[in-house]
Amino acid sequence: MSRATHQAPNEETPSEVTPAKPRERKPPGALWADGLGRVGIRSAQVLLILAVAVVSVYALMQIKLLVIPVLIALILAAAIGPFVNVLRRRGLPGAAATGLAFVALLLLLAGVGTVIYFSVRSQWAELAQQASSGLDELEQFLLTGPIPIDREQLNQAREGIIQFATSSQVRSGAITGLSVVTEFLAGSALMVVILFFFLKDGAKIWNFFLRPFSGQREAKLRRVGSRTLEVLGGYVRGTAIVALVDAVAIGAALVILQVPLAFPLAIIIFMTAFIPLVGATVAGILAALVALVANGPVVALIVVAVVIAVNQLEGDLLQPIVMGKSLQLHALVILMALTAGTILAGIIGAVLSVPMAAVIWAVIQVWTAEDPNLEDMNPDLPPPNSQPV
Repeated sequence: MSRATHQAPNEETPSEVTPAKPRERKPPGALWADGLGRVGIRSAQVLLILAVAVVSVYALMQIKLLVIPVLIALILAAAIGPFVNVLRRRGLPGAAATGLAFVALLLLLAGVGTVIYFSVRSQWAELAQQASSGLDELEQFLLTGPIPIDREQLNQAREGIIQFATSSQVRSGAITGLSVVTEFLAGSALMVVILFFFLKDGAKIWNFFLRPFSGQREAKLRRVGSRTLEVLGGYVRGTAIVALVDAVAIGAALVILQVPLAFPLAIIIFMTAFIPLVGATVAGILAALVALVANGPVVALIVVAVVIAVNQLEGDLLQPIVMGKSLQLHALVILMALTAGTILAGIIGAVLSVPMAAVIWAVIQVWTAEDPNLEDMNPDLPPPNSQPV
């Protein structure tokens, strides 16, 4: 019998076996086409943007002696720019209008500093005597109060404070403070010069930066400039009004309660009110401490109550009415901006962080708009065909 006759009926011959299909290779781009790939691309973009932002902030911090005066000058120019424009519309030449507004601002700042100095100087001896008496009363309270403390513990605490005050860390800090004062004076002089040129030639400077752009991009950039001036000017003027109300209300309460240094404390409250959320509160706590040392705990509690009431009035009534659309930021965003600014540049950073955050948000809104409303532009900005620098 042949071999073919023993072959199973269902068994296929080797020639009839279907060959396996080769695996289809996906193109390289298909790896990023699914959901995970899109998430990876977006994550890489976010990381790249964060890296660029971190490097940019680090680079700017290396030249903060230049960056901070420029920002302060820009904010002041946006605040007093309308006054310069009013003088120009009344027929005063540009240089004369700029010089008049510039000198008026310098005289105002110098006057405030002079008043603070002479007020503190005239009442410093009285305050020092009252502070000494208050510290003696505090020491007596600690010795005989509900939680008695041994005199030996007080002496040890006093010796520790004296040792810290005479330590090398404090001396090195004093040297650092001297360098900070030098930087402050240099930055102030630079800010004054930059402010003068911003007031005099701000429009020409902005035209110079817009020369490489045209069409819709130029229109958006002009809208960005207009919105920036609007936000910064409105923020400074609105904050000044709110700060003035805080200073007058709390200062009047200090005068009525016969707290020493009432006028200097009112000026400090006015200046610190430019730091949103925390500025006026911290200054009010300082006023309460002075009242505690000089007038006792009852007057200090009254001062605290006045500060709380004024802060509530500011947050619920003054801020929404006076600020309007100048500061469209949530309180959490303001707090985060304050924290970041304080970490990066201390008190100056805390002052500048909130208006800068407001400007960034306004710029994002303008840039993402489909069609900028050119009719809503600031009329003080120059037209596209004005003479560049």
